[in-house]
Amino acid sequence: MTGKRTYEDGCATAHALDLVGERWAILVVRELILGPKRFTDLRAGLPGISPNVLTQRLEELESAGILQRRKLPPPAAAWVYELTEWGLELERVIMALGRWGARSPNLMQGNPLSLDAVILSFRTMFSGEAARDFRGTLEIRIGEERFRAKVAKGELDLTRGSAERPDAILDTDASTLVAVAYGGRRFNDAVKAGELKVEGDKALARQFFTLFPLPPPAA
Repeated sequence: MTGKRTYEDGCATAHALDLVGERWAILVVRELILGPKRFTDLRAGLPGISPNVLTQRLEELESAGILQRRKLPPPAAAWVYELTEWGLELERVIMALGRWGARSPNLMQGNPLSLDAVILSFRTMFSGEAARDFRGTLEIRIGEERFRAKVAKGELDLTRGSAERPDAILDTDASTLVAVAYGGRRFNDAVKAGELKVEGDKALARQFFTLFPLPPPAA
């Protein structure tokens, strides 16, 4: 951690902020929770960060043991960054911060979200109570990306990858996904406009979007 600012405070919370409190650091971690990425993939998910700052944050997080860099086997043979087992524990922290931040009365609406941020928001806002009577598997297609969502017994398993024999397939873009889930965009309107294409059980797909209620705003 040489050369970095430090709180010089013995509290473990202060030390955690020494590790991930620099600007962009926690968002770099967010972009890696769903799996390893190349440098260019991270830049695409964080368009506001400069290449120099991203390089610096990656070096700091690697030095801290939060992520590691490795080379994929042929034919890809590309270098990727991935979270360590300890680094993956930050998902719970990011989810808690997300739920807390969603209650802010000053939360800016309409700002862009990376695709991984959208998927993680579903994992964060998922309501087991709302899903009590829901059971099914969906595949979410965003361009070339595939995500599988399995809901059963009030629990959600949402990961990157194709679903085997899904009950419904959602083919859309990240902004429409957000608008229907959180922004008041009507499911049927998005389907009629061609912004959301649904294969399979349309009623199940419609109900899926009700499983992610936002928490009430703070006073």
